[in-house]
Amino acid sequence: MPSAVRAMGSAAVTGRSGVVKFTNCLLVKGADLVQEDLWVSSVTGKILNGQEILYGHLTAPDDIIDLGGRILSPGLIDVQLNGAYGFDFSVIPEDGSIAYGKGVQQVNRNLIRGGVTSYLPTLTSQRTEVYHQALPYLGPSGSTRDPILGSESLGAHCEGPFMSPTKNGIHNASVLQIPQDGIASLAICYGPSNLTQATPIKLVTIAPELPGALSAIQSLASLGIVASIGHSEATYEEAKLGIKAGARSITHLFNAMKPLHHRNPGIFGLLGTASSSISKPYFGIIADGIHIHPTSIKIAYNAHPEGLILVTDAMRLAGMPDGVYDWTNGSRIVKDGALLTLEENGKIAGSSIELIDCVTNFMNWTGASVPMALKAVTETPARMLGLEGVKGSLQEGTDADLVVLDVLEGAVGDDKRVVVDQVWKFGVKVHDR
Repeated sequence: MPSAVRAMGSAAVTGRSGVVKFTNCLLVKGADLVQEDLWVSSVTGKILNGQEILYGHLTAPDDIIDLGGRILSPGLIDVQLNGAYGFDFSVIPEDGSIAYGKGVQQVNRNLIRGGVTSYLPTLTSQRTEVYHQALPYLGPSGSTRDPILGSESLGAHCEGPFMSPTKNGIHNASVLQIPQDGIASLAICYGPSNLTQATPIKLVTIAPELPGALSAIQSLASLGIVASIGHSEATYEEAKLGIKAGARSITHLFNAMKPLHHRNPGIFGLLGTASSSISKPYFGIIADGIHIHPTSIKIAYNAHPEGLILVTDAMRLAGMPDGVYDWTNGSRIVKDGALLTLEENGKIAGSSIELIDCVTNFMNWTGASVPMALKAVTETPARMLGLEGVKGSLQEGTDADLVVLDVLEGAVGDDKRVVVDQVWKFGVKVHDR
């Protein structure tokens, strides 16, 4: 007997099955919006086979949710979030680890209201002791399957410190390292206990041209950690070696890397024709209208639509009022709407956009359909992380992390806007606009 059915059997003792049926809705399935019902269990937190439950087990739903023709999508996944709502994953508070843990919980509870049901908390380049203290709080957090906890960490993204000092962006150059001894260098930096089979780390951004980087990438892949090329001076040939070594992704394509050149396409060249030796990598795109020109996004999407992943690269000022704020490396950041810049030189200093707004921008700039735009924050990041069948789709057996969306039409000739109406985590409604 399937585990979902066994669990519902135990729930039936209380007189309720825990089954919820969504009806009168458009389901996001691949490139299409399909008019179908969806059945989920609030007991197991999984998507169910409605026909089997209704006719095979004669189980009626406890609740029938009429969505009035709105879109039902898998929950959104953000693979690059540096912080939000006043909390920075890269800063250990003066009160220590307990306060840090509370800050992470605060982000989780707020983040889910925007439809982000799971994400990778991202650490920028820091001193070794910061990784040692922070990483134990940033590992996968969904084992309790408690929807009240909010958005779920899928594991940490360590963005550095193994990056090119000439492509550091706003990362503090004084803490950058070279992975001279391969994975041993990473273990010293992140902590040996954080690079085991039970690692809290899910993704590492690394510059493949650095001494020892290719060996480190191979070792990361063997641990089930995704290596992503980024903050790098790599030529096309050096980037290819990174992919051959096992890197699967590119961190925020176009940003903090050599620009495309007709005689050496650099890292962007990996989106060209796949060969027998390498496949095209996944790649992150910050669609905030600040980091990348909309036309550049469209070019990248047309080159490799199956690999595009929308990310926010948002930092702790997301959700905060405009003003001037201190940052981790002693610099100060000016927030003016979605635009964040370093006070001393005007460099772009991360993002404060919400992921659903990236979906809206991407859809309007590229002409992608609503389901194709949503794919870039659901199915594609789940595949990149090796979590297909667990997250990112509405297939039977996947986690019932869901968002109910409405598409608002502007005036004639205006762009459309996607808005989050409801959020469900593990089959339980946690937010209603």
